[in-house]
Amino acid sequence: MLEVAAPVCAFNEDLALLVRDMFETMYAAPGRGLAAPQVGISQRVFVVDTTWKEAEPTPMIFINPRLISQSHVKQIGVEACLSIPGKSFEVTRPEWVELAWQDLDGVPQTGRFDGVDAICICHENDHLDGLLITQTGTPQ
Repeated sequence: MLEVAAPVCAFNEDLALLVRDMFETMYAAPGRGLAAPQVGISQRVFVVDTTWKEAEPTPMIFINPRLISQSHVKQIGVEACLSIPGKSFEVTRPEWVELAWQDLDGVPQTGRFDGVDAICICHENDHLDGLLITQTGTPQ
C-alpha cells in the first residue's frame, strides 16, 4: 500500500498554485481527476472535472475530503488511471456518495455526487488513502 496523504493545514497561495497546476496537468493528460499524491505531493487534495471532454468544464476542488455516506447499490465500470497509462480496470463503486470537504479558503462544504462524479471522486479519494486502481479493480 502507498502512503496515506496528510491533511492540508495551510489554505494559502501555495495551495492555490498546487490546485492550478493539478488542473493543468489533468487537462493535458487528458484525465477527469487527479490527486495530489499523483504529482508527488502527499496532501489530501484532489481535483475532478467529469464533463470537460463532452460539454462545458465543471472543475471541482476537494481538500481534506471525507466520505459521509454512500449508496448500498453498486455500479460496475471500467476505469483508467493517469498513474498507470494504457491500462484499464473493472471497478465496483457506489452509485452515489455524500462527501464533506473544504474549499480553497478552508470553508467546509458538503455534497452528494452520483454516477460518473461518484466514480471519479471515489477513485481520487482512493489515491489519498494510499490505494491504486490495481488494488481496487480487475485488469481488463
